Amino acid sequence: MSIKTQIRTSLATLLLTLSLTSVGMLPGTALAQAPAAAPAGETKAAPAAAPETLENPYGIEALWKQGDAVSRGTLIILIIMSMGSWYIGIVKLIEQAKMMKQADESDLNFWKHKSINDGIDTLHEDSAFRFVADKGLKASEHHEGNLQQIDLNTWVGMAIQRSIDVVANRLGTGLAFLATVGSTAPFVGLFGTVWGIYHALTAIGIAGQASIDKVAGPVGESLIMTAMGLAVAVPAVLGYNWLVRRNKVVMELIRHFGGGVHMVLVSRHGHPAKGN
Repeated sequence: MSIKTQIRTSLATLLLTLSLTSVGMLPGTALAQAPAAAPAGETKAAPAAAPETLENPYGIEALWKQGDAVSRGTLIILIIMSMGSWYIGIVKLIEQAKMMKQADESDLNFWKHKSINDGIDTLHEDSAFRFVADKGLKASEHHEGNLQQIDLNTWVGMAIQRSIDVVANRLGTGLAFLATVGSTAPFVGLFGTVWGIYHALTAIGIAGQASIDKVAGPVGESLIMTAMGLAVAVPAVLGYNWLVRRNKVVMELIRHFGGGVHMVLVSRHGHPAKGN
């Protein structure tokens, strides 16, 4: 073979190789660009799926949605207990503050008058101090007939004491509910926890899997009941003890006022010349 023939053969082979290589690179380039476009599409779709990952699958909302009638009923009972205890606590606190203010007004206005009737007129109609003074005054004015067999001092003292007992009972209204909530709310929450764990273990037994992700979620949701029970009971107990203490202070003011009214009424009848 001559040299020219060899050169031509070599050039033909080189051209054929280059042509095949260029044709083969086109699909490779397209394939290389396709995966590069996919991540770009994924990065654009990622923000739309982000909010779903922020949802808590083991919170109170999930407990309500996944719970049965007993679990939901337990939650409703705890909510009612909490709302009732806060309502009673606020109402009793306002009532006690009002009576303490009335005690200051009675000290400023009632005892300045020479007549019991004029002193009573200075008190508010819904005042507990006016109620006590009215009962004592009526008892002193209706001491006749068979009642004369009872000493006036004893009769007026009994009337004032009964009125003070009525005020004490009125102040104690609602405190029994706070005591009940404080003593039973932890057990209600514990019942919800036991019920939730029972259902969680049942579901795990049916599924046949006891991995941490299968156990932690249901058990954690059940423990929420115990936490809610304690959250309801602690404020109720603290509020009960505080309100009872304030009731004692208010009742001391009323007893002091009632004792003064008693002495004035008895001494008035003991000295007819002074009149009213």
